[in-house]
Amino acid sequence: MATEQRKVPVSRRALIGRINRRLKDDDLCLKVTRGEGRARQELGEYYVINVRYGCVTWANVDLESEGREHGALREWEELRDDE
Repeated sequence: MATEQRKVPVSRRALIGRINRRLKDDDLCLKVTRGEGRARQELGEYYVINVRYGCVTWANVDLESEGREHGALREWEELRDDE
């Protein structure tokens, strides 16, 4: 019998919350860029800021890979597209 491996869906909002809980100890916070203007061109859809110094630490963050890197998204989970 072949078993089908199904992955548990995780919403973008939930993943952002998980990542932010992991980044909090380092004074970092994942943000979502609003609108379609200049900020999105420079920062990408997601970016990380240092809340202590108020500066952008990482731009053009890939949400799924960032989640996997910080252990917020496990191998049996997948990012579900909310739209």
